Amino acid sequence: MVPLFFVHFVCIYIGKLLICQTYYIIFSLIKLNNMKKLLLLGVLVLAVFSTSMAQTRQVTGKVTASEDGAALPGVSVSLKGSSRGTTTAADGTYKITVGDGAAITFSFVGYKPQTVSVGSQSSINVVLASDASELNEVVVTALGLTRTKNSLPYAAQQVKGEELTRVRSGNAIQALSGKVAGLQIIQGNAIGGSTNVVVRGNKSLTGNNQALFVVDGVPVDNSNRNSGNQQTGRGGYDYGNAASDINPDDIENMTVLKGAAATALYGSRASNGVIMITTKKAKRGLGLTINAGLTVGTIDKTTMPTYQNQYGAGYSDPYQKDGFFYFDANGDGTNDYVVPTSEDASYGVKFNPSLNVYHWDSFDPAGPNYLKARPWVAAANTPVTFYETAISNNTNIMLDGANDKGTFKLGFTRNEERGTLPNSVVTKNIVNLGGSYKINDKLTANAAANFSIVDGKGRYGSGYSGGNVNQNFRQWYQTNVDIQDQKSAYFRNNQNVTWNWADPSSAAGLKPIYTDNYYWTRFQNYETDTRTRMFGNASLDYKATSYLSFLGRITVDSYNELQEERTAVGSQSVAGYSRVDRTFNETNYDLMANFDKDVIKDLNVKALAGLNLRKSYTRTISAATNGGLIVPGLYSVANSKGTVAAASEGYSPREVFGMFGGLTLTYKGFLTLDGTIRRDKSSTLPVENNQYNYYSGSLSWLFSHHIQDLPWLTSGKLRANWATVGNDAPWGAIKNVYDQPAPFGSTILFSVPSTQNNPILKPEQTQSREIGLEMAFLQNRLGFDATYYQSNTLDQILPAAVSAATGFSSSYVNAGNIENKGVELSVYATPIKTADFSWNVNANWTKNESLVLSLYGGSQNLQLGSFQGGVSLNATVGQPYGVLQGKTWVLVNGEKSVKSNGRYNITTTTTNNIGNMNPDWIGGLNNSFKYKNVTFSFLIDVKKGGNVFSLDQYYGAATGVYEESAALNDKGNPSRNAIADGGGVIMPGVKADGTPNDIRVENVYGTYGYAYNPAAAFVYDATFVKLREANLTYSLPKSIVAKLGGVKGVDVSVFGRNLWIIKKYVPYADPEENLSSGNIQGYQSGAYPTTRSIGFNVKLLF
Repeated sequence: MVPLFFVHFVCIYIGKLLICQTYYIIFSLIKLNNMKKLLLLGVLVLAVFSTSMAQTRQVTGKVTASEDGAALPGVSVSLKGSSRGTTTAADGTYKITVGDGAAITFSFVGYKPQTVSVGSQSSINVVLASDASELNEVVVTALGLTRTKNSLPYAAQQVKGEELTRVRSGNAIQALSGKVAGLQIIQGNAIGGSTNVVVRGNKSLTGNNQALFVVDGVPVDNSNRNSGNQQTGRGGYDYGNAASDINPDDIENMTVLKGAAATALYGSRASNGVIMITTKKAKRGLGLTINAGLTVGTIDKTTMPTYQNQYGAGYSDPYQKDGFFYFDANGDGTNDYVVPTSEDASYGVKFNPSLNVYHWDSFDPAGPNYLKARPWVAAANTPVTFYETAISNNTNIMLDGANDKGTFKLGFTRNEERGTLPNSVVTKNIVNLGGSYKINDKLTANAAANFSIVDGKGRYGSGYSGGNVNQNFRQWYQTNVDIQDQKSAYFRNNQNVTWNWADPSSAAGLKPIYTDNYYWTRFQNYETDTRTRMFGNASLDYKATSYLSFLGRITVDSYNELQEERTAVGSQSVAGYSRVDRTFNETNYDLMANFDKDVIKDLNVKALAGLNLRKSYTRTISAATNGGLIVPGLYSVANSKGTVAAASEGYSPREVFGMFGGLTLTYKGFLTLDGTIRRDKSSTLPVENNQYNYYSGSLSWLFSHHIQDLPWLTSGKLRANWATVGNDAPWGAIKNVYDQPAPFGSTILFSVPSTQNNPILKPEQTQSREIGLEMAFLQNRLGFDATYYQSNTLDQILPAAVSAATGFSSSYVNAGNIENKGVELSVYATPIKTADFSWNVNANWTKNESLVLSLYGGSQNLQLGSFQGGVSLNATVGQPYGVLQGKTWVLVNGEKSVKSNGRYNITTTTTNNIGNMNPDWIGGLNNSFKYKNVTFSFLIDVKKGGNVFSLDQYYGAATGVYEESAALNDKGNPSRNAIADGGGVIMPGVKADGTPNDIRVENVYGTYGYAYNPAAAFVYDATFVKLREANLTYSLPKSIVAKLGGVKGVDVSVFGRNLWIIKKYVPYADPEENLSSGNIQGYQSGAYPTTRSIGFNVKLLF
């Protein structure tokens, strides 16, 4: 339900005095457990706005840009020597009250400030000249510190908020894909699914490799709580990751801090890079922005199978007669042909419309075909028709205001995302609050809070599971089953009428043997989940002098979530209900001092010293029924038919105390030396050895400062740095405890866990080196940023195998070394720029090379995950992190070899390297064209190389559902005909003597799948080229907007996402589709089709 809020503003105009006082804010339906922390942030918007009364006359005018004459909205217009001022409107106009002898200063980001003496003028039009050097751009860095780009000695790339909301996605993290060099985003196709966010490769063997998210100084938890079974394809739901709670409409910009030098001030949580998010701040005056949009989603049919329509149900078996079951189906005393409903494959009898047989619906008493035979033909409606058109909506309202004393911001966003699977929806309701108040000239109070409720229903089941309908559609399916007939059968009486009867010859056999009715699965066996969250901060900023300031800040991130899963009575699986209740809380206390002063004429010194105390915990309790449900439809643990096992409880507290400092020396604005140090003390490390230091040292040289006689060179900078950061031990890894399994009768049991903890663990440590070159040409019309980096992560925390005589199977140790090195390149250009037309190009390219240098002792391999199909994901010494291993072909002279029977000769070992989950390189290309009031942009997202194993092809190619299995053979005959009738196939390869294979084999069940082929046959190149985004926006002309009364701007947009997969090699699937975020990648099972989204949005500015 939408959280309700009422904001009562009383605005009283007295001459030029504007007083807006906030009287009351009520939030309902947002229930937070820790109200004390909420009260710490409670006074969020307390501001009394006032302006000076002194006035003699009014000056008006318009501000435009020198390069194209376009109006500049949002330009700061202030009286020199005074705190009074205003900003230009959407059409660049302004008005300001001035006194005698006044001077007005005009300033705007990216333009040179200009000061004009008023004199006797009543109208002043100003043309601002572009500040050619992009290196003067301000970048938000670690701990929220700001630095100009010309002094930044490490790699950091900024993405503006407007680039993240062009396609009105509810997930700002997914919107980063293809936009930042060095950042790999992997996103699956499940509604509300998790997003993998990895900067410069995986660094930890078994630990977290996801980037840290920080919103306005608040570290935001981005945990993935999916089960281990879900992440390895054994069934479950992808519940997404927590960073998706961040409101895209509230983002001003994102800065990706990539290397250790950029993130070192975060110490023991900085090894994976940091994504700094700065939210929108209020602008002078009172403003209102409204966005309302609608999105229509349909599946991309190139990511669904093309089904063969020549053969129906069966496993190349004659069954009772002629490939059918044979019994009296209608009670007339004569045996009839009956479809083998228990067989979930399509290697059966060739379709013949002249042959009438009894199908699954002949045994549904409520159906129109009860006890009737129908023609033996392929289904008219394939599984493609199971997917629906998803209509989603997004609405955002943002109210803000500011004057000399303070600011306020109040926003609400509702995003309702419907999936293409029936009965699937994820709804987000988000409220954003923020405010500041200037208590006096030295002291300013700031506060912000973000409240969200995320409700999910019918998230997609994943992996090899009955809850994943696509696992059946892709792997075990009968091409004679009409999906729309299944739909009608379910909705007639909401019963589990399946095509997959166990034994249609008896009443007892009219139950699903493997597969439920798909609509029963979606409308009865669905999950629900909800997460209620609050994160925010409160701070006091004291400016002691012009060069010395102090900041005290408290940040909180807290959420409660409930995940419920159900299996209805009447399903193929045992009926049941399970629930997981989870609470997370992290509180940070920061105290910082900042020094910034030109200590001598040419030397600027910036210094930082501070303390950070982080306290966090995760509390989890899970419970499930046993043996079925007593009352159908009542989903409660108390409704368990059998004895319920004790609930599983978890509590993981953590405390880290850090001290940090930094020093930046800048000489004449062109030479910068930067150093930081942080010392962290962690509760997850041994008490006697729980403190570690992390360092960074950086240097940058703005060499263009020395080159003044090259008009085509705008700027140039060299930078280099070295740093060390860490990743402390997981909770509960240093002391041994007992497990408590389920009781044996009335006897309570305790056991030793399989992994032994280690009382002398150290944190993982990443050492990073980086050099970079940034250059801009032709007044910033062309530029690039190139970086070479190398990092080594040492003292990996991993479970090493030990002798079973110890009572354990493994023990945590510090060992191993992963190296990541690579090149990043970002290029921007403006090939065309006139008064009416401009064309801007942004491109990025990244090549990261991963290498496992060592493991524990003499170990050469560490298994990261094992999958169905005999495939595993591994860290192998001398290989990239994330190598796929499994059976492969026995090769003769480098060619696949066949045995004497014409079938492939396959290795017996499963430790062969058959693929690598890492791409060769990734990149993105964005083009933006603007003609007068029309803007068109599109983004091409590219991934080259990497591999993925497809369990869908492993099984689906065997069961005969795909068109390849029914193709003509080399003789031009149906390959499924018997060899004696001109059928059969010759498998590509060579015989044992190296001569080409000429042995023909029967095309029966398994020929193209797992039964006669190794796992390596189903490993595919995961390359893709995608038209990821496109946007067309029309801004109403100023002449029309001026007539709308109170409206400052109107933008109308049409947009699309995942519009076209231009190139791919994975058959019938999206190469990017995965099971979950996390370290386990490179595996598909029951892959969902890509959703192609097209939407419409209207933006109003008041």
